[in-house]
Amino acid sequence: MPVNRLARARKRAALALAVSALLGTAVTAAGPASATPDQAPEAPAAAPGCSAAYRIEQTLDGGTTWRMCWHYNTLSGLVLDKISYQPKGEPRPIPVLTSARLAQIHVPYDDGESEYDDVTGTDFGQALQNLKPGECPGGTIKTVKVPDTGNVKGLCTTTRARGHAYRLANDEGTKVWQAQGKDLLVYTVNKASWYEYITEWRFGSDGTITSNVGATGSLSPFDYNGGDGRGWPIGKGARAYAESHAHNVFWRLNFGLDGSPKAKVEQYDSKVTAPRGNGTPTTRTTRTAVTKELAGDAKAMRWWRVVSTAGRNKDGHPRSYEIVPGHTDKFSGRPYTRHDVYFTEYKECEQYASNNPGCRDGVPTSVDKWVNGQTLKHPVTWVNIGFHHIARDEDQQPMPVHWQGFSLVPRDVTAMNPLTPADLAGENGQPEEGS
Repeated sequence: MPVNRLARARKRAALALAVSALLGTAVTAAGPASATPDQAPEAPAAAPGCSAAYRIEQTLDGGTTWRMCWHYNTLSGLVLDKISYQPKGEPRPIPVLTSARLAQIHVPYDDGESEYDDVTGTDFGQALQNLKPGECPGGTIKTVKVPDTGNVKGLCTTTRARGHAYRLANDEGTKVWQAQGKDLLVYTVNKASWYEYITEWRFGSDGTITSNVGATGSLSPFDYNGGDGRGWPIGKGARAYAESHAHNVFWRLNFGLDGSPKAKVEQYDSKVTAPRGNGTPTTRTTRTAVTKELAGDAKAMRWWRVVSTAGRNKDGHPRSYEIVPGHTDKFSGRPYTRHDVYFTEYKECEQYASNNPGCRDGVPTSVDKWVNGQTLKHPVTWVNIGFHHIARDEDQQPMPVHWQGFSLVPRDVTAMNPLTPADLAGENGQPEEGS
């Protein structure tokens, strides 16, 4: 390994050891005194159980209100707790997630000489960045108390337009129902060496939750030696080759639908049968109850949902959230990166998908090894989205943001579209208008 890269690796390893020695596992650096991040709320409440400084509440278009608490962790950074959703017409908030957080950013380089766990192996959590007002347009920048760093103006909460929420024209062409939507946007920026990671959460007025991690900052100046066919020429001629690498991002989601952690998990698969003769193709969808821990692989026409065992919508259907992964470059180099989703039975110490520091000696340190056939009573959901970064001239300087993420889409959380106009509200199950 070149001297500079060795020094870099040693520096990052030393930081990891120092953090581990100092903190044991991880310290909740800021947050409500009463917060226990993985304990489901006992019942829906008008506001989350946290003080005003650690509370986020926003009413969006159509009357939808999102409520949540937040705290800050010295490893994973921002953690959102007690997330609830209350669309117009619902008498009380609907609890959705007990906690949501980053669970790892695994960065292996293509030449095999460097490999990092940027959440638990660097000073990611300590390196929260101050945000300027222009980075949080129309919003509020909250102060985060980071141990050994001090107060950082590092948490932005704002709203952002997303375009059409819906559009419907009647058959006569005499009327159009349409609305423009906004999302609640919550984000932080953390540095890990030369990279800066934007951890972004979006909450839509239709109940959708989207999380993205955007990598920006700078290419590593010590990795311009990829002339072995594993890099891309940067700068004039063919002297500096930026080494290609992967960013494998994990999230950990602890659902608390309708106030209970005792959810069910279901997998759906659809199979298309080719037409016979002059017929048409047919499609059959099957549902499989996921009763034991699972390492799941996404493929065409497969999806998963987490289903409430404690509540139903006004039509009598159990509430659920569907997991919708974004584009991914699955990395096969490590067992824990070989699957797209994991469902594990809740254990307090299992917080990070790899290089997990919190469990007792002898307990495996990666999520793949936690899937061992245990029955799911309180499932924890892990999502893995990969990006293979082959650098380009445009990556300098600074590097444009490249995003990777997923969405949680409500499925039967409400009986109709929560943004349904009043004059269409009577068409549940029997639509009269259409295009």
